[in-house]
Amino acid sequence: MLTLDPEQTAARQWFEHLRDQICAVFEKIEREAGSDAGFVYTGWDRTDPSGEPGGGGVRGVMKGRVFEKVGVNVSTVGGTFESDFGKTIHGAGDDPRFFATGISLVAHMTNPHVPAVHMNTRFLVTTKRWFGGGADLNPPLPIAEDTNAFHAAFKAACDAHDPDHYPRFKKWADDYFYIPHRKVHRGVGGIFYDHLEGDFAENFAFTQDVGRAFLDVYPRIVRQRMGTPFTDADIATRNEWRGRYAEFNLVYDRGTLFGLKTGGNIDAILMSLPPVATWG
Repeated sequence: MLTLDPEQTAARQWFEHLRDQICAVFEKIEREAGSDAGFVYTGWDRTDPSGEPGGGGVRGVMKGRVFEKVGVNVSTVGGTFESDFGKTIHGAGDDPRFFATGISLVAHMTNPHVPAVHMNTRFLVTTKRWFGGGADLNPPLPIAEDTNAFHAAFKAACDAHDPDHYPRFKKWADDYFYIPHRKVHRGVGGIFYDHLEGDFAENFAFTQDVGRAFLDVYPRIVRQRMGTPFTDADIATRNEWRGRYAEFNLVYDRGTLFGLKTGGNIDAILMSLPPVATWG
């Protein structure tokens, strides 16, 4: 078992609590749609390259009427980075030891009018300690009202802590969630932040507010759009857009690379991929 200090323990407990809240709300939405779908949870353990126990996590997946596929993962891992990968991680250049705990969520929706979504927040420890994460909205058929509501929720969360957070983290998301070979953004943005270090209590409070903002705004958008009629052409648009989403996650996403390079659970790492997608 990993030995956690009080900050690491507090972060892990929050991410697990947030997972439980999100999964309960998503299952309630399925009930409202007349579905009895629920999350299936699978635990996994990680062995560090040193041969010592390296933590693990729980992968939760639900396939329902509203949520065609949604995964909510919480992992808490630690050990030693292999080879030169640690040199690419903040604070790990001279010391390859690390700890990471976080929540990662991706939802792919049945109705093309309901936007897909990604949310991740995490706490990492190397020779430095920092929070990172964010959330971004990925609608196959963008609706300005939903985009505005999503951004307003995260702007409010940011503004409660630092007025510079939202413009900085919005631009970071715009720059990060971009597919260079397609010359398109993955979705309509949100916020993205990393290496938020210094005052643990303040940065932890901000990260908690990011999670609460997601829990508030995204279920509202889902409930507003999940009954909208759609056509075969809308489904074709959704599936083509999902192809773009898969391309980004497999080619550019840093979280995917981090999971693969640190011996994470393959099913949990690739949970972000859509159940159905098309190309060309």
